[in-house]
Amino acid sequence: MQTEFLDGLSDEALLGLPYLFDFWALPHQLPPEGDWRTWVILGGRGAGKTRAGAEWVRTMVEGDRAGDPGRARRVALVGETMDQVRGVMIEGESGILACSPPDRRPVWEAGRHRLVWPNGAIAVAFSAHEPDALRGPQFDAAWVDELAKWKKGQEAWDMLQFCLRLGDDPRACVTTTPRNVDVVRRLLAAPSTVTTHAPTEANRANLAASFLEEVRERYGQTRLGRQELMGEMLGEAEGALWTAALLTRARAVPPVAGGRVVVAVDPPVTGKAGSDLCGIVAVGADVSGPPETWRAEVLEDCSVAGSPTEWAAAAVAAYRRHGADRMVAEVNQGGDLVEMVIRQVDPTVSYRSVHATRGKHARAEPVAALYEQGRVRHAAADLGALEDQMVQMTAAGWQGTGSPDRLDALVWALHELILAPRKRPAAPQVRMLG
Repeated sequence: MQTEFLDGLSDEALLGLPYLFDFWALPHQLPPEGDWRTWVILGGRGAGKTRAGAEWVRTMVEGDRAGDPGRARRVALVGETMDQVRGVMIEGESGILACSPPDRRPVWEAGRHRLVWPNGAIAVAFSAHEPDALRGPQFDAAWVDELAKWKKGQEAWDMLQFCLRLGDDPRACVTTTPRNVDVVRRLLAAPSTVTTHAPTEANRANLAASFLEEVRERYGQTRLGRQELMGEMLGEAEGALWTAALLTRARAVPPVAGGRVVVAVDPPVTGKAGSDLCGIVAVGADVSGPPETWRAEVLEDCSVAGSPTEWAAAAVAAYRRHGADRMVAEVNQGGDLVEMVIRQVDPTVSYRSVHATRGKHARAEPVAALYEQGRVRHAAADLGALEDQMVQMTAAGWQGTGSPDRLDALVWALHELILAPRKRPAAPQVRMLG
């Protein structure tokens, strides 16, 4: 079918086909119909956001023929820095110049920071670092790139809104990888905003297979991967003990060489259908030096839902899998029954019961401090669900839904390894965790 269509085109039509974006575009790259003021394209890295923004500018400024006027005559191009506006939005591989056909290609006037089209339309470049530069000029369209990264995001966005006052229907296109920042949240909540969304995978035909394989393996199920690859807007409670930035930092902590591994268990109140998960987290630690230098690495979140026998089996399996030397379990709800069900699975487990005498947030605060000190590493591939709970724990208490079962298990493990008042254990033979 496609071959027949292409064979039926004239030479001139074939030459023009690469510039007919409506023909090639993915659904998320085309503007929604209807009455809107701002179109926000949320997407993962490489999802085609820049190309969509550049092509939208073309649709606004170009007429039917090269010299014909378009719907917009004056456009603002706003990026995080002037270098990024020029290097990505204008001269980049998916930028405006690369997307424009020869007879409609604008000229970049570097000294005046502007593009000029053959039909007289003008696009002026601005840096979001200088919001005051947006005081005075006026436009009938704007393309905004990576709004979620702008350090002066709200101020620059507000100044731009006062500039969009020309024509009958001034509009803006925003292309950004989502981050949970105020300016993006407010924009998405506005009734005049429409959105399209796509993960990195949506544009796989234009991406290196090795890149996709690498990022899938390294970040696929992580919180960072959900934001940067899936293009998801991830929530974070106000005053969270763990922020998204702090968790990103935890992935950059160097690998931990150590000898101790603890599997911590936070059992559900009941094992019935619909009850909370059983939190099960394995953590290793380097305890070979002075206590203030001890560091830890989260090895696995293996939390499960199920009967007591099922979660006990999962906890013991994690204990064996990581060669743990201790299992700790909170017993406020189950008492001796927790140890009993675990020993039914494996009576040889080195087990210790722990009792919660303080609120969850009070126990979590010193653990969050370890993260702030750069003493905890997140290296496991699938910690997204755990990290989702972490960013919902605040100094005022748990702000999420259900129980922070995964987080409770993490907290107990790090208390046992790093924070519990006890004699320092002799360090076993050093081995790499991870």
